[in-house]
Amino acid sequence: MLCILSLTSIPIALLFSPSSYLLQETIMASVFHKLIVLRLLVLCCFLFSCVPQCADAHPLKICKFDQIYQLGDSISDTGNLIREVPIGAATAFARLPYGETFFKNATGRCSNGRLMIDYIAMDAGLPFLPPYKNLDAADFEHGVNFAVAGSTALPSQALAAQHIFSPVTNSSLNVQLDWMFNHFNSICLNSRDCVEKLQNALFMVGEIGGNDYNYAIFQGKTMEELRSMVPDVVGTVVDAARKVIEVGGKRVVIPGNFPIGCLPIYKTAFQTNISAAYDENQCLNHLNEFAKYHNEELQKAIHTLKQQKPNAVVVYADYYNAYKFLLRVATFHGFEREKACCGTGGKYNFNMMRMCGGAGVEVCSHPERYMSWDGVHLTQQGYKIMAAWLVNKIFPHLLCHF
Repeated sequence: MLCILSLTSIPIALLFSPSSYLLQETIMASVFHKLIVLRLLVLCCFLFSCVPQCADAHPLKICKFDQIYQLGDSISDTGNLIREVPIGAATAFARLPYGETFFKNATGRCSNGRLMIDYIAMDAGLPFLPPYKNLDAADFEHGVNFAVAGSTALPSQALAAQHIFSPVTNSSLNVQLDWMFNHFNSICLNSRDCVEKLQNALFMVGEIGGNDYNYAIFQGKTMEELRSMVPDVVGTVVDAARKVIEVGGKRVVIPGNFPIGCLPIYKTAFQTNISAAYDENQCLNHLNEFAKYHNEELQKAIHTLKQQKPNAVVVYADYYNAYKFLLRVATFHGFEREKACCGTGGKYNFNMMRMCGGAGVEVCSHPERYMSWDGVHLTQQGYKIMAAWLVNKIFPHLLCHF
């Protein structure tokens, strides 16, 4: 078990006495060394399956989070969409093979098993987040998941004004925020009580905004039109984080977008024989460049938010490079990098008209050897590796006490 040195255990007078400079340097070096060892051990655990040796390597436990609150879309939804009628309950996510690997039944997660938020909760020593819509059976003591698969950052009315239709749900980010604040009203006596109750909570604001662009792309918008959407999408996401801070959130994580040009859904839709259209990972350059543009603008807005809210800890979660890391290690793990596990036909085993969960659509025999589950979302194994990378990257920036 790792033991992290706490500076609070050292007498202040000793730390700051003129004769203690060498001791201070030794202590800080020890803390830094232990943090580096911890980060390396986390990656070892997830990537090389050395589970017995790293059972206690859960850095987020050091933060002592007692709750996690999640806003977002299908990357994080643990069961809200399938409880929306009539559309959500009729989606493929409400039935097998979704959920088959870990849960043995469909939970509403858009994968064969656990998601990144599940692994983050596990790392923090907390149970899986219950979906907000599961009001009958949910225990919300350790947090709530408000994410809805198919949701957008911008309200459906704002998208409609740009002639973009949100086909799955109207539970956009503003709706999810309303749910969150209604929940807080039910557990807090007043605003001061909320600040007290939320001081040890972790807030995940996204990933969200990807569907705004997905719907725009598949409804015929140009790249120029997509770029014009970025300020509004980014502004909406960061404004949501600001509202979370104002209600009492102390630690907020805001993820960026995936390298969407690497996903089978896009590689199928924009397949070309022009080799220059692809990068070294066989991902579509123009779509990844757009994703990077969104992420750059998001990071600029986060920087401004941190200046405006200096008492809160706001951290950018780099989903783009987490996915790129997964691509790099895929060969080492023997993963199938190109094809979806659950799908039909073509170079990428993806067909928009015959998607996972549909009649006659087959599932691969070994999902643990695939990155992509259904051409849009990742497998449990893919999310596991991404979550390990993310925890390793964001943990030092959460400024938890060691």
